[in-house]
Amino acid sequence: MLSPSKVVLVANNLALSWPDGEETFYDGPFLRKNSPSAEQTGESDLFGKVRGGNSQSDFTEVRILGFKKVGNYAIRITFSDGHETGIYSWEFLKSLASQNK
Repeated sequence: MLSPSKVVLVANNLALSWPDGEETFYDGPFLRKNSPSAEQTGESDLFGKVRGGNSQSDFTEVRILGFKKVGNYAIRITFSDGHETGIYSWEFLKSLASQNK
């Protein structure tokens, strides 16, 4: 998966411009709700039982404070509620585009 040619924060929206010319935009509450972190989604044990996770689903007041690149494959986003453990790979962000319409 190619990395975006540009990633910027505009107000409370993360904007990505991809090498193929596609642009995707995600607001803070959507990204926070869909965080791929174990803190948000829980973790599976060896037998497939999911433990932990966050049952909260209303993130309407959550804002994106910033982000940092993780290698050439992802970003880590810092949110106003203190959450910052999710690593959003480029592939994961592309897959979220279909849910964000």
